[in-house]
Amino acid sequence: MIGTSVNTLALLVGTSIGCLVKKGINKRYEAVLFIAMGLAALGIGWENVTNTMPKSHYPVLFIVSLVLGGVCGTALDISGRFDRLVAKAGKSNLSKGLATEILLCCIGALSIVGPVIAAVKGDQTMLFTNATLDFVTSMVFGASFGWGMLVVAPVLFCWQGSIYLVTKFLSASFFTDPLVTEISIVGGFLIACSGLVLLKIRDVKTLNFLPSLLIPIIFFFLFIIHYLCYDIIFNEYS
Repeated sequence: MIGTSVNTLALLVGTSIGCLVKKGINKRYEAVLFIAMGLAALGIGWENVTNTMPKSHYPVLFIVSLVLGGVCGTALDISGRFDRLVAKAGKSNLSKGLATEILLCCIGALSIVGPVIAAVKGDQTMLFTNATLDFVTSMVFGASFGWGMLVVAPVLFCWQGSIYLVTKFLSASFFTDPLVTEISIVGGFLIACSGLVLLKIRDVKTLNFLPSLLIPIIFFFLFIIHYLCYDIIFNEYS
């Protein structure tokens, strides 16, 4: 897990640099940073959607995922619980920054496929590339939202570490291209929603839609189970 460790370290260092720089930033420029992050999130999210949607073999799955995930997240009040937790630290805007950067750093092809390639081939190139991008991103977020953004680093480590362990010890073929495509589409919409929040266009409870990312995984898992059962039955009666 060298690549994941480097990626995590890049986030910690980048965020720290941004937080130190923040002290020298005039208050009137903070609003510009918020707008810049909002535009970046909106653009990256939209790019994820437009680039991956043509590759999807299940064009309705992202709609089902967003609907089911949004309902489940709202019922669990994920966004409300997270906001109340952050509010205890006295940081009113921190939750928006955390939600946006977590999605930007974790829900992308490099952050999902990278651990898979590292586990199967021992190739850390994609994770090193992702670390470079996250380093720059974290500096801006650190300068915008402060030291609380350091929380993103352990979240990224757990996310990529989980994918690495699943691939290494369970199945290297589970995180296939079609699954990554579907997760990227849903993730693109969530990242774009974070952009809308930062730009104050619409107050979307983005975190309530996080369960949407699990729907494609559940769908593909059930699909594999169905295929295995069909194969067993077919072979038994052949």
